[in-house]
Amino acid sequence: MENQNATNKIDSTNEVSKIESDSINKPQPPLAEKKDLNIVEKTKNNSDKKVDIQPIPKKPAKPPKLEDKPFEEFVSNHLIPGLKLSIEEKGTSVSEIKLIEGERPVVGGKCWMIFCEMSEQRKFWLCFNKDIITSDKTILLAESDSEPSIVESFLIDEKKTTLPLLISRVLQRLNGQKWIGVN
Repeated sequence: MENQNATNKIDSTNEVSKIESDSINKPQPPLAEKKDLNIVEKTKNNSDKKVDIQPIPKKPAKPPKLEDKPFEEFVSNHLIPGLKLSIEEKGTSVSEIKLIEGERPVVGGKCWMIFCEMSEQRKFWLCFNKDIITSDKTILLAESDSEPSIVESFLIDEKKTTLPLLISRVLQRLNGQKWIGVN
């Protein structure tokens, strides 16, 4: 009986050794690709363990920048209201401000223009050579209901054209004429 117990122990030890050696020599399944939800992970004792990984949620697409909107929409819905509000906040009334396409005053050539008439019969035209906000721009100024007497390039050195930049530079130019604010 003792001999049979010893044989059983040897057999069970051999069986365990055989199982361990089989699992070592047995080809392991390849690791799952990242796109799969189940990823096989090796633990310290070399046993396989499945781990459920949730896919990383995609970030919602950013809405387009204001400046990426179509030209007429950007100018009509954002630039003109922003300019009007900013000029009026400086204490100067705006009697008319609109987007027009036509012949540029003084120098000629068809273009898109923001025409603005302010108090004291002062007017300015912000002209865009093309229907994109990054195109070459000029500003024309006229006082006392006369024809424009000042024609200047506008924002020629800027790499990026944004709504705040356009508004601030128009205000800066009008302030330079002493048309807005307390001077």
